[in-house]
Amino acid sequence: MLVIALDTSTPAVTAGLVALEDGSARSLAERVTLNPRAHGELLTPHLTDVMAEAGRELAEVDAIVVGSGPGPFTGLRVGMVTAAALGHALDRPVHPVCGLDAIAARAATGEPLLVATDARRKEVYWAVYGADRARLTGPHVQRPADVPAETAGHGVTAAAGEMAGLFGLDVVEPGHPTPLGLVEAADLDAPPQPLVPLYLRRPDAEAPGPRKQVTAR
Repeated sequence: MLVIALDTSTPAVTAGLVALEDGSARSLAERVTLNPRAHGELLTPHLTDVMAEAGRELAEVDAIVVGSGPGPFTGLRVGMVTAAALGHALDRPVHPVCGLDAIAARAATGEPLLVATDARRKEVYWAVYGADRARLTGPHVQRPADVPAETAGHGVTAAAGEMAGLFGLDVVEPGHPTPLGLVEAADLDAPPQPLVPLYLRRPDAEAPGPRKQVTAR
């Protein structure tokens, strides 16, 4: 089984092709660039390079996995719209995956884990995972100083994700969702879930309200 993996929920622009064989995932090719302003410019070229390096055609792909956040509005939409368009054009299922789950899936520790990524505005997106990588709580968005009180009682000893160094825990890789992590966190045997982005908070832009009366009655 061949699976395209895409993610733009963090500053990393990620595209990869993963082969699933006998229940194990193997990366055939991947491209990752850390640039929070270039998701739209780089994602499709990255995917094109990945397919060329792997020597495969898009028509050979069986499924698509895409990071659904949490993440910023503009970047997150790039990956999800690209995945939706590919799925429609190829008539292939598209599976959304929480990016924090994808990071946890590849974290090199067998202990309970905190995953934290940059939410901007001096906040982090975070979730806690058990030793089996089942999510115990989250995803949430909070100030880093408020997270330790929320994670107390889960026995967390390590952290992953780009903001892992803020909590005084052992820091483990990865810092961003990887193609292998995205595929391993997806349930490809189940029907795809709706492609709904995990924004976790309201957008900065709001629809304008009614115009104010400026003339006397």
